[in-house]
Formats: sequence, C-alpha cells, structure tokens
Amino acid sequence: MARLLGVEIPNEKKIEYSLPYIYGIGLPLSRKILAHTNIDPNIRAGELTDDQITLITQTIQGMKIVMEGDLRREIQMHMKRILGINCYRGQRHRRGLPVHGQRTHTNARTRKGPRKTVGAQRNPGAKKGKV
Repeated sequence: MARLLGVEIPNEKKIEYSLPYIYGIGLPLSRKILAHTNIDPNIRAGELTDDQITLITQTIQGMKIVMEGDLRREIQMHMKRILGINCYRGQRHRRGLPVHGQRTHTNARTRKGPRKTVGAQRNPGAKKGKV
C-alpha cells in the first residue's frame, strides 16, 4: 500500500478515489489536487512513482489543508466548546438526539439507537387474587 502523509492508501484503486482515505480530503479536493499536479486521475495508486507521491504530498502541504490529527483535534475542541456552553446543540449532542432539526417522533434511529419498548409492568401479586 502506498503511504501518503502517514496514511496507507489502497493500491488497487484509482488515485482519485484513494486520496479521500486521508481524513479531511474528499473527492472534489482530490480532483483539485490531481489537476494541480497534472497527474492522471485514472492511474492506480500502486502505479505512482516516488516523484509523483512527493509531488502530491508537497501540493497538499502547500495548500495548507487541515487534515488527519489536526482536523480531528479541531473538531473535538468545537464539540467541547458547544457542550461546555450548554447551548441547544450541545444539549442535543449530550442526549444523543439529532442536532440539525430533524424529526424524532418517527425515524432518527441512527442517532437514538435501537427502539426501547416500554410496556406495562404486571403486578406480581395479581395472579394470586391479590391487588
């Protein structure tokens, strides 16, 4: 597997689709990087030469893209701030509910988790004729 900026990218995929394996680089940014470096997007990642790999690395660093550990840390800091000031979004995050205004009466199972059925509890003394 080719290694770019400390991340293993799959060799068998086209480089256009391998670059998004780096956290913080999506498909549009991947296409922009390849256009800037004049590398064919249809070439496989395993077929890249060392010069092309260094060119891609230099281009990414030259664009000053926040990615991998720095981006994860930045997102974590934003989450801590939102939770700390106890705003509405922070409360929704804390409760594990949808944050961006989606309905919760139905759906939202991804965020809320599996259904918890709430049923009536039977009185254990009811069978014996006691109430």
